[in-house]
Amino acid sequence: MVSENDNKLMLRCTELALKGEYSCKPNPRVGSIIVKDQQIIAEGWHQYAGELHAEVDALEKAGSNAEGASLYVTLEPCSHHGRTSPCCDAIIAAGISKVFYGMIDPNPKVAGKGISKLKQAGIEVIGPLMPRQCEDLNPGFIRRMTSGRPYVRCKMAMSLDGRTAMASGESQWITGEDSRTDVHRWRAKSSAIITGVESVLKDDPFLNARLEHDALIQPLRVICDSQLRTPDSAKTMQIPGHVLLVSASDRKFGMDKQQTAEVEQVNLPGKNNRTDLAALLTLLAQEKECNEVLIEAGPTLAGAFIEQGLVDELLIYTAPILLGHQAQPLFKLHGMEKIADQIKLEFIDVVSLGKDCRIRSRIDNK
Repeated sequence: MVSENDNKLMLRCTELALKGEYSCKPNPRVGSIIVKDQQIIAEGWHQYAGELHAEVDALEKAGSNAEGASLYVTLEPCSHHGRTSPCCDAIIAAGISKVFYGMIDPNPKVAGKGISKLKQAGIEVIGPLMPRQCEDLNPGFIRRMTSGRPYVRCKMAMSLDGRTAMASGESQWITGEDSRTDVHRWRAKSSAIITGVESVLKDDPFLNARLEHDALIQPLRVICDSQLRTPDSAKTMQIPGHVLLVSASDRKFGMDKQQTAEVEQVNLPGKNNRTDLAALLTLLAQEKECNEVLIEAGPTLAGAFIEQGLVDELLIYTAPILLGHQAQPLFKLHGMEKIADQIKLEFIDVVSLGKDCRIRSRIDNK
């Protein structure tokens, strides 16, 4: 029987999981607590890939007091050897009597095997508990494990009349400082940031996450540049980190000895000498282990991702200004001539950020 207190304890686990929000990729965000005599005796979370998983972190903090206790964890304990030893083995060895889990691990290497192993050891296993809240922690990990692609968000900034830049391309700045700070949080959550060469040439972005956070792992910076027009002097090339240059050309990018970034080039040609965007997402998930990807591009590239059904979620930052009908639209979407051609969205939330607001919505790609 699951009590209201069990639900509250699992919600506490979800809060702990977010302590690894910016640092545990490519692994999932996981939180865990150990309860004995109705008291929390230890809390744990997964901070870095290759280091202690949440359950083991909590078990080490509890020590010998863990014997006979209950363990709560947002994700089914792993049962296989990866970068670390199986969490199930540590739980069994510690003498835990009962395990509450939030959701089944979508990783095919686990996928119920952890639960079976615990039950075979005589441990009572209860779950899934608060599964929606636990799933919301890791949309990208779930998507990568189940479909071989990352969870894709597209971030755009617009005026109240739906314009994202002037006709000249000028776009800095439409939104205010609070919105731009919020964008850095989404960048920090992401495994990769995708932009196009036009944005690099016009805006020259750094494409990194600038937050004061001790455990931040910077995202991979991805530039879709079919004809290799990215200049060596681009800001994103002059800061530490990894850049993936995605072309549709056999020509090699000329590396500048003064570049600070580590640059890798891949050739993914698609139709009309453009980058194959679907192949790019598959590569990011399967070769780069990217869970969540953030697109920050102009209306053409962002629109191309949407047209191909490759975007899961929109982050639209809206400023209380008007830019006029000659300014550039939010997205360039082709073949939409009738109301029936509309792309349907589902609002997630609307948040005020200073004078601006951020609208989050899911795209119905069915």
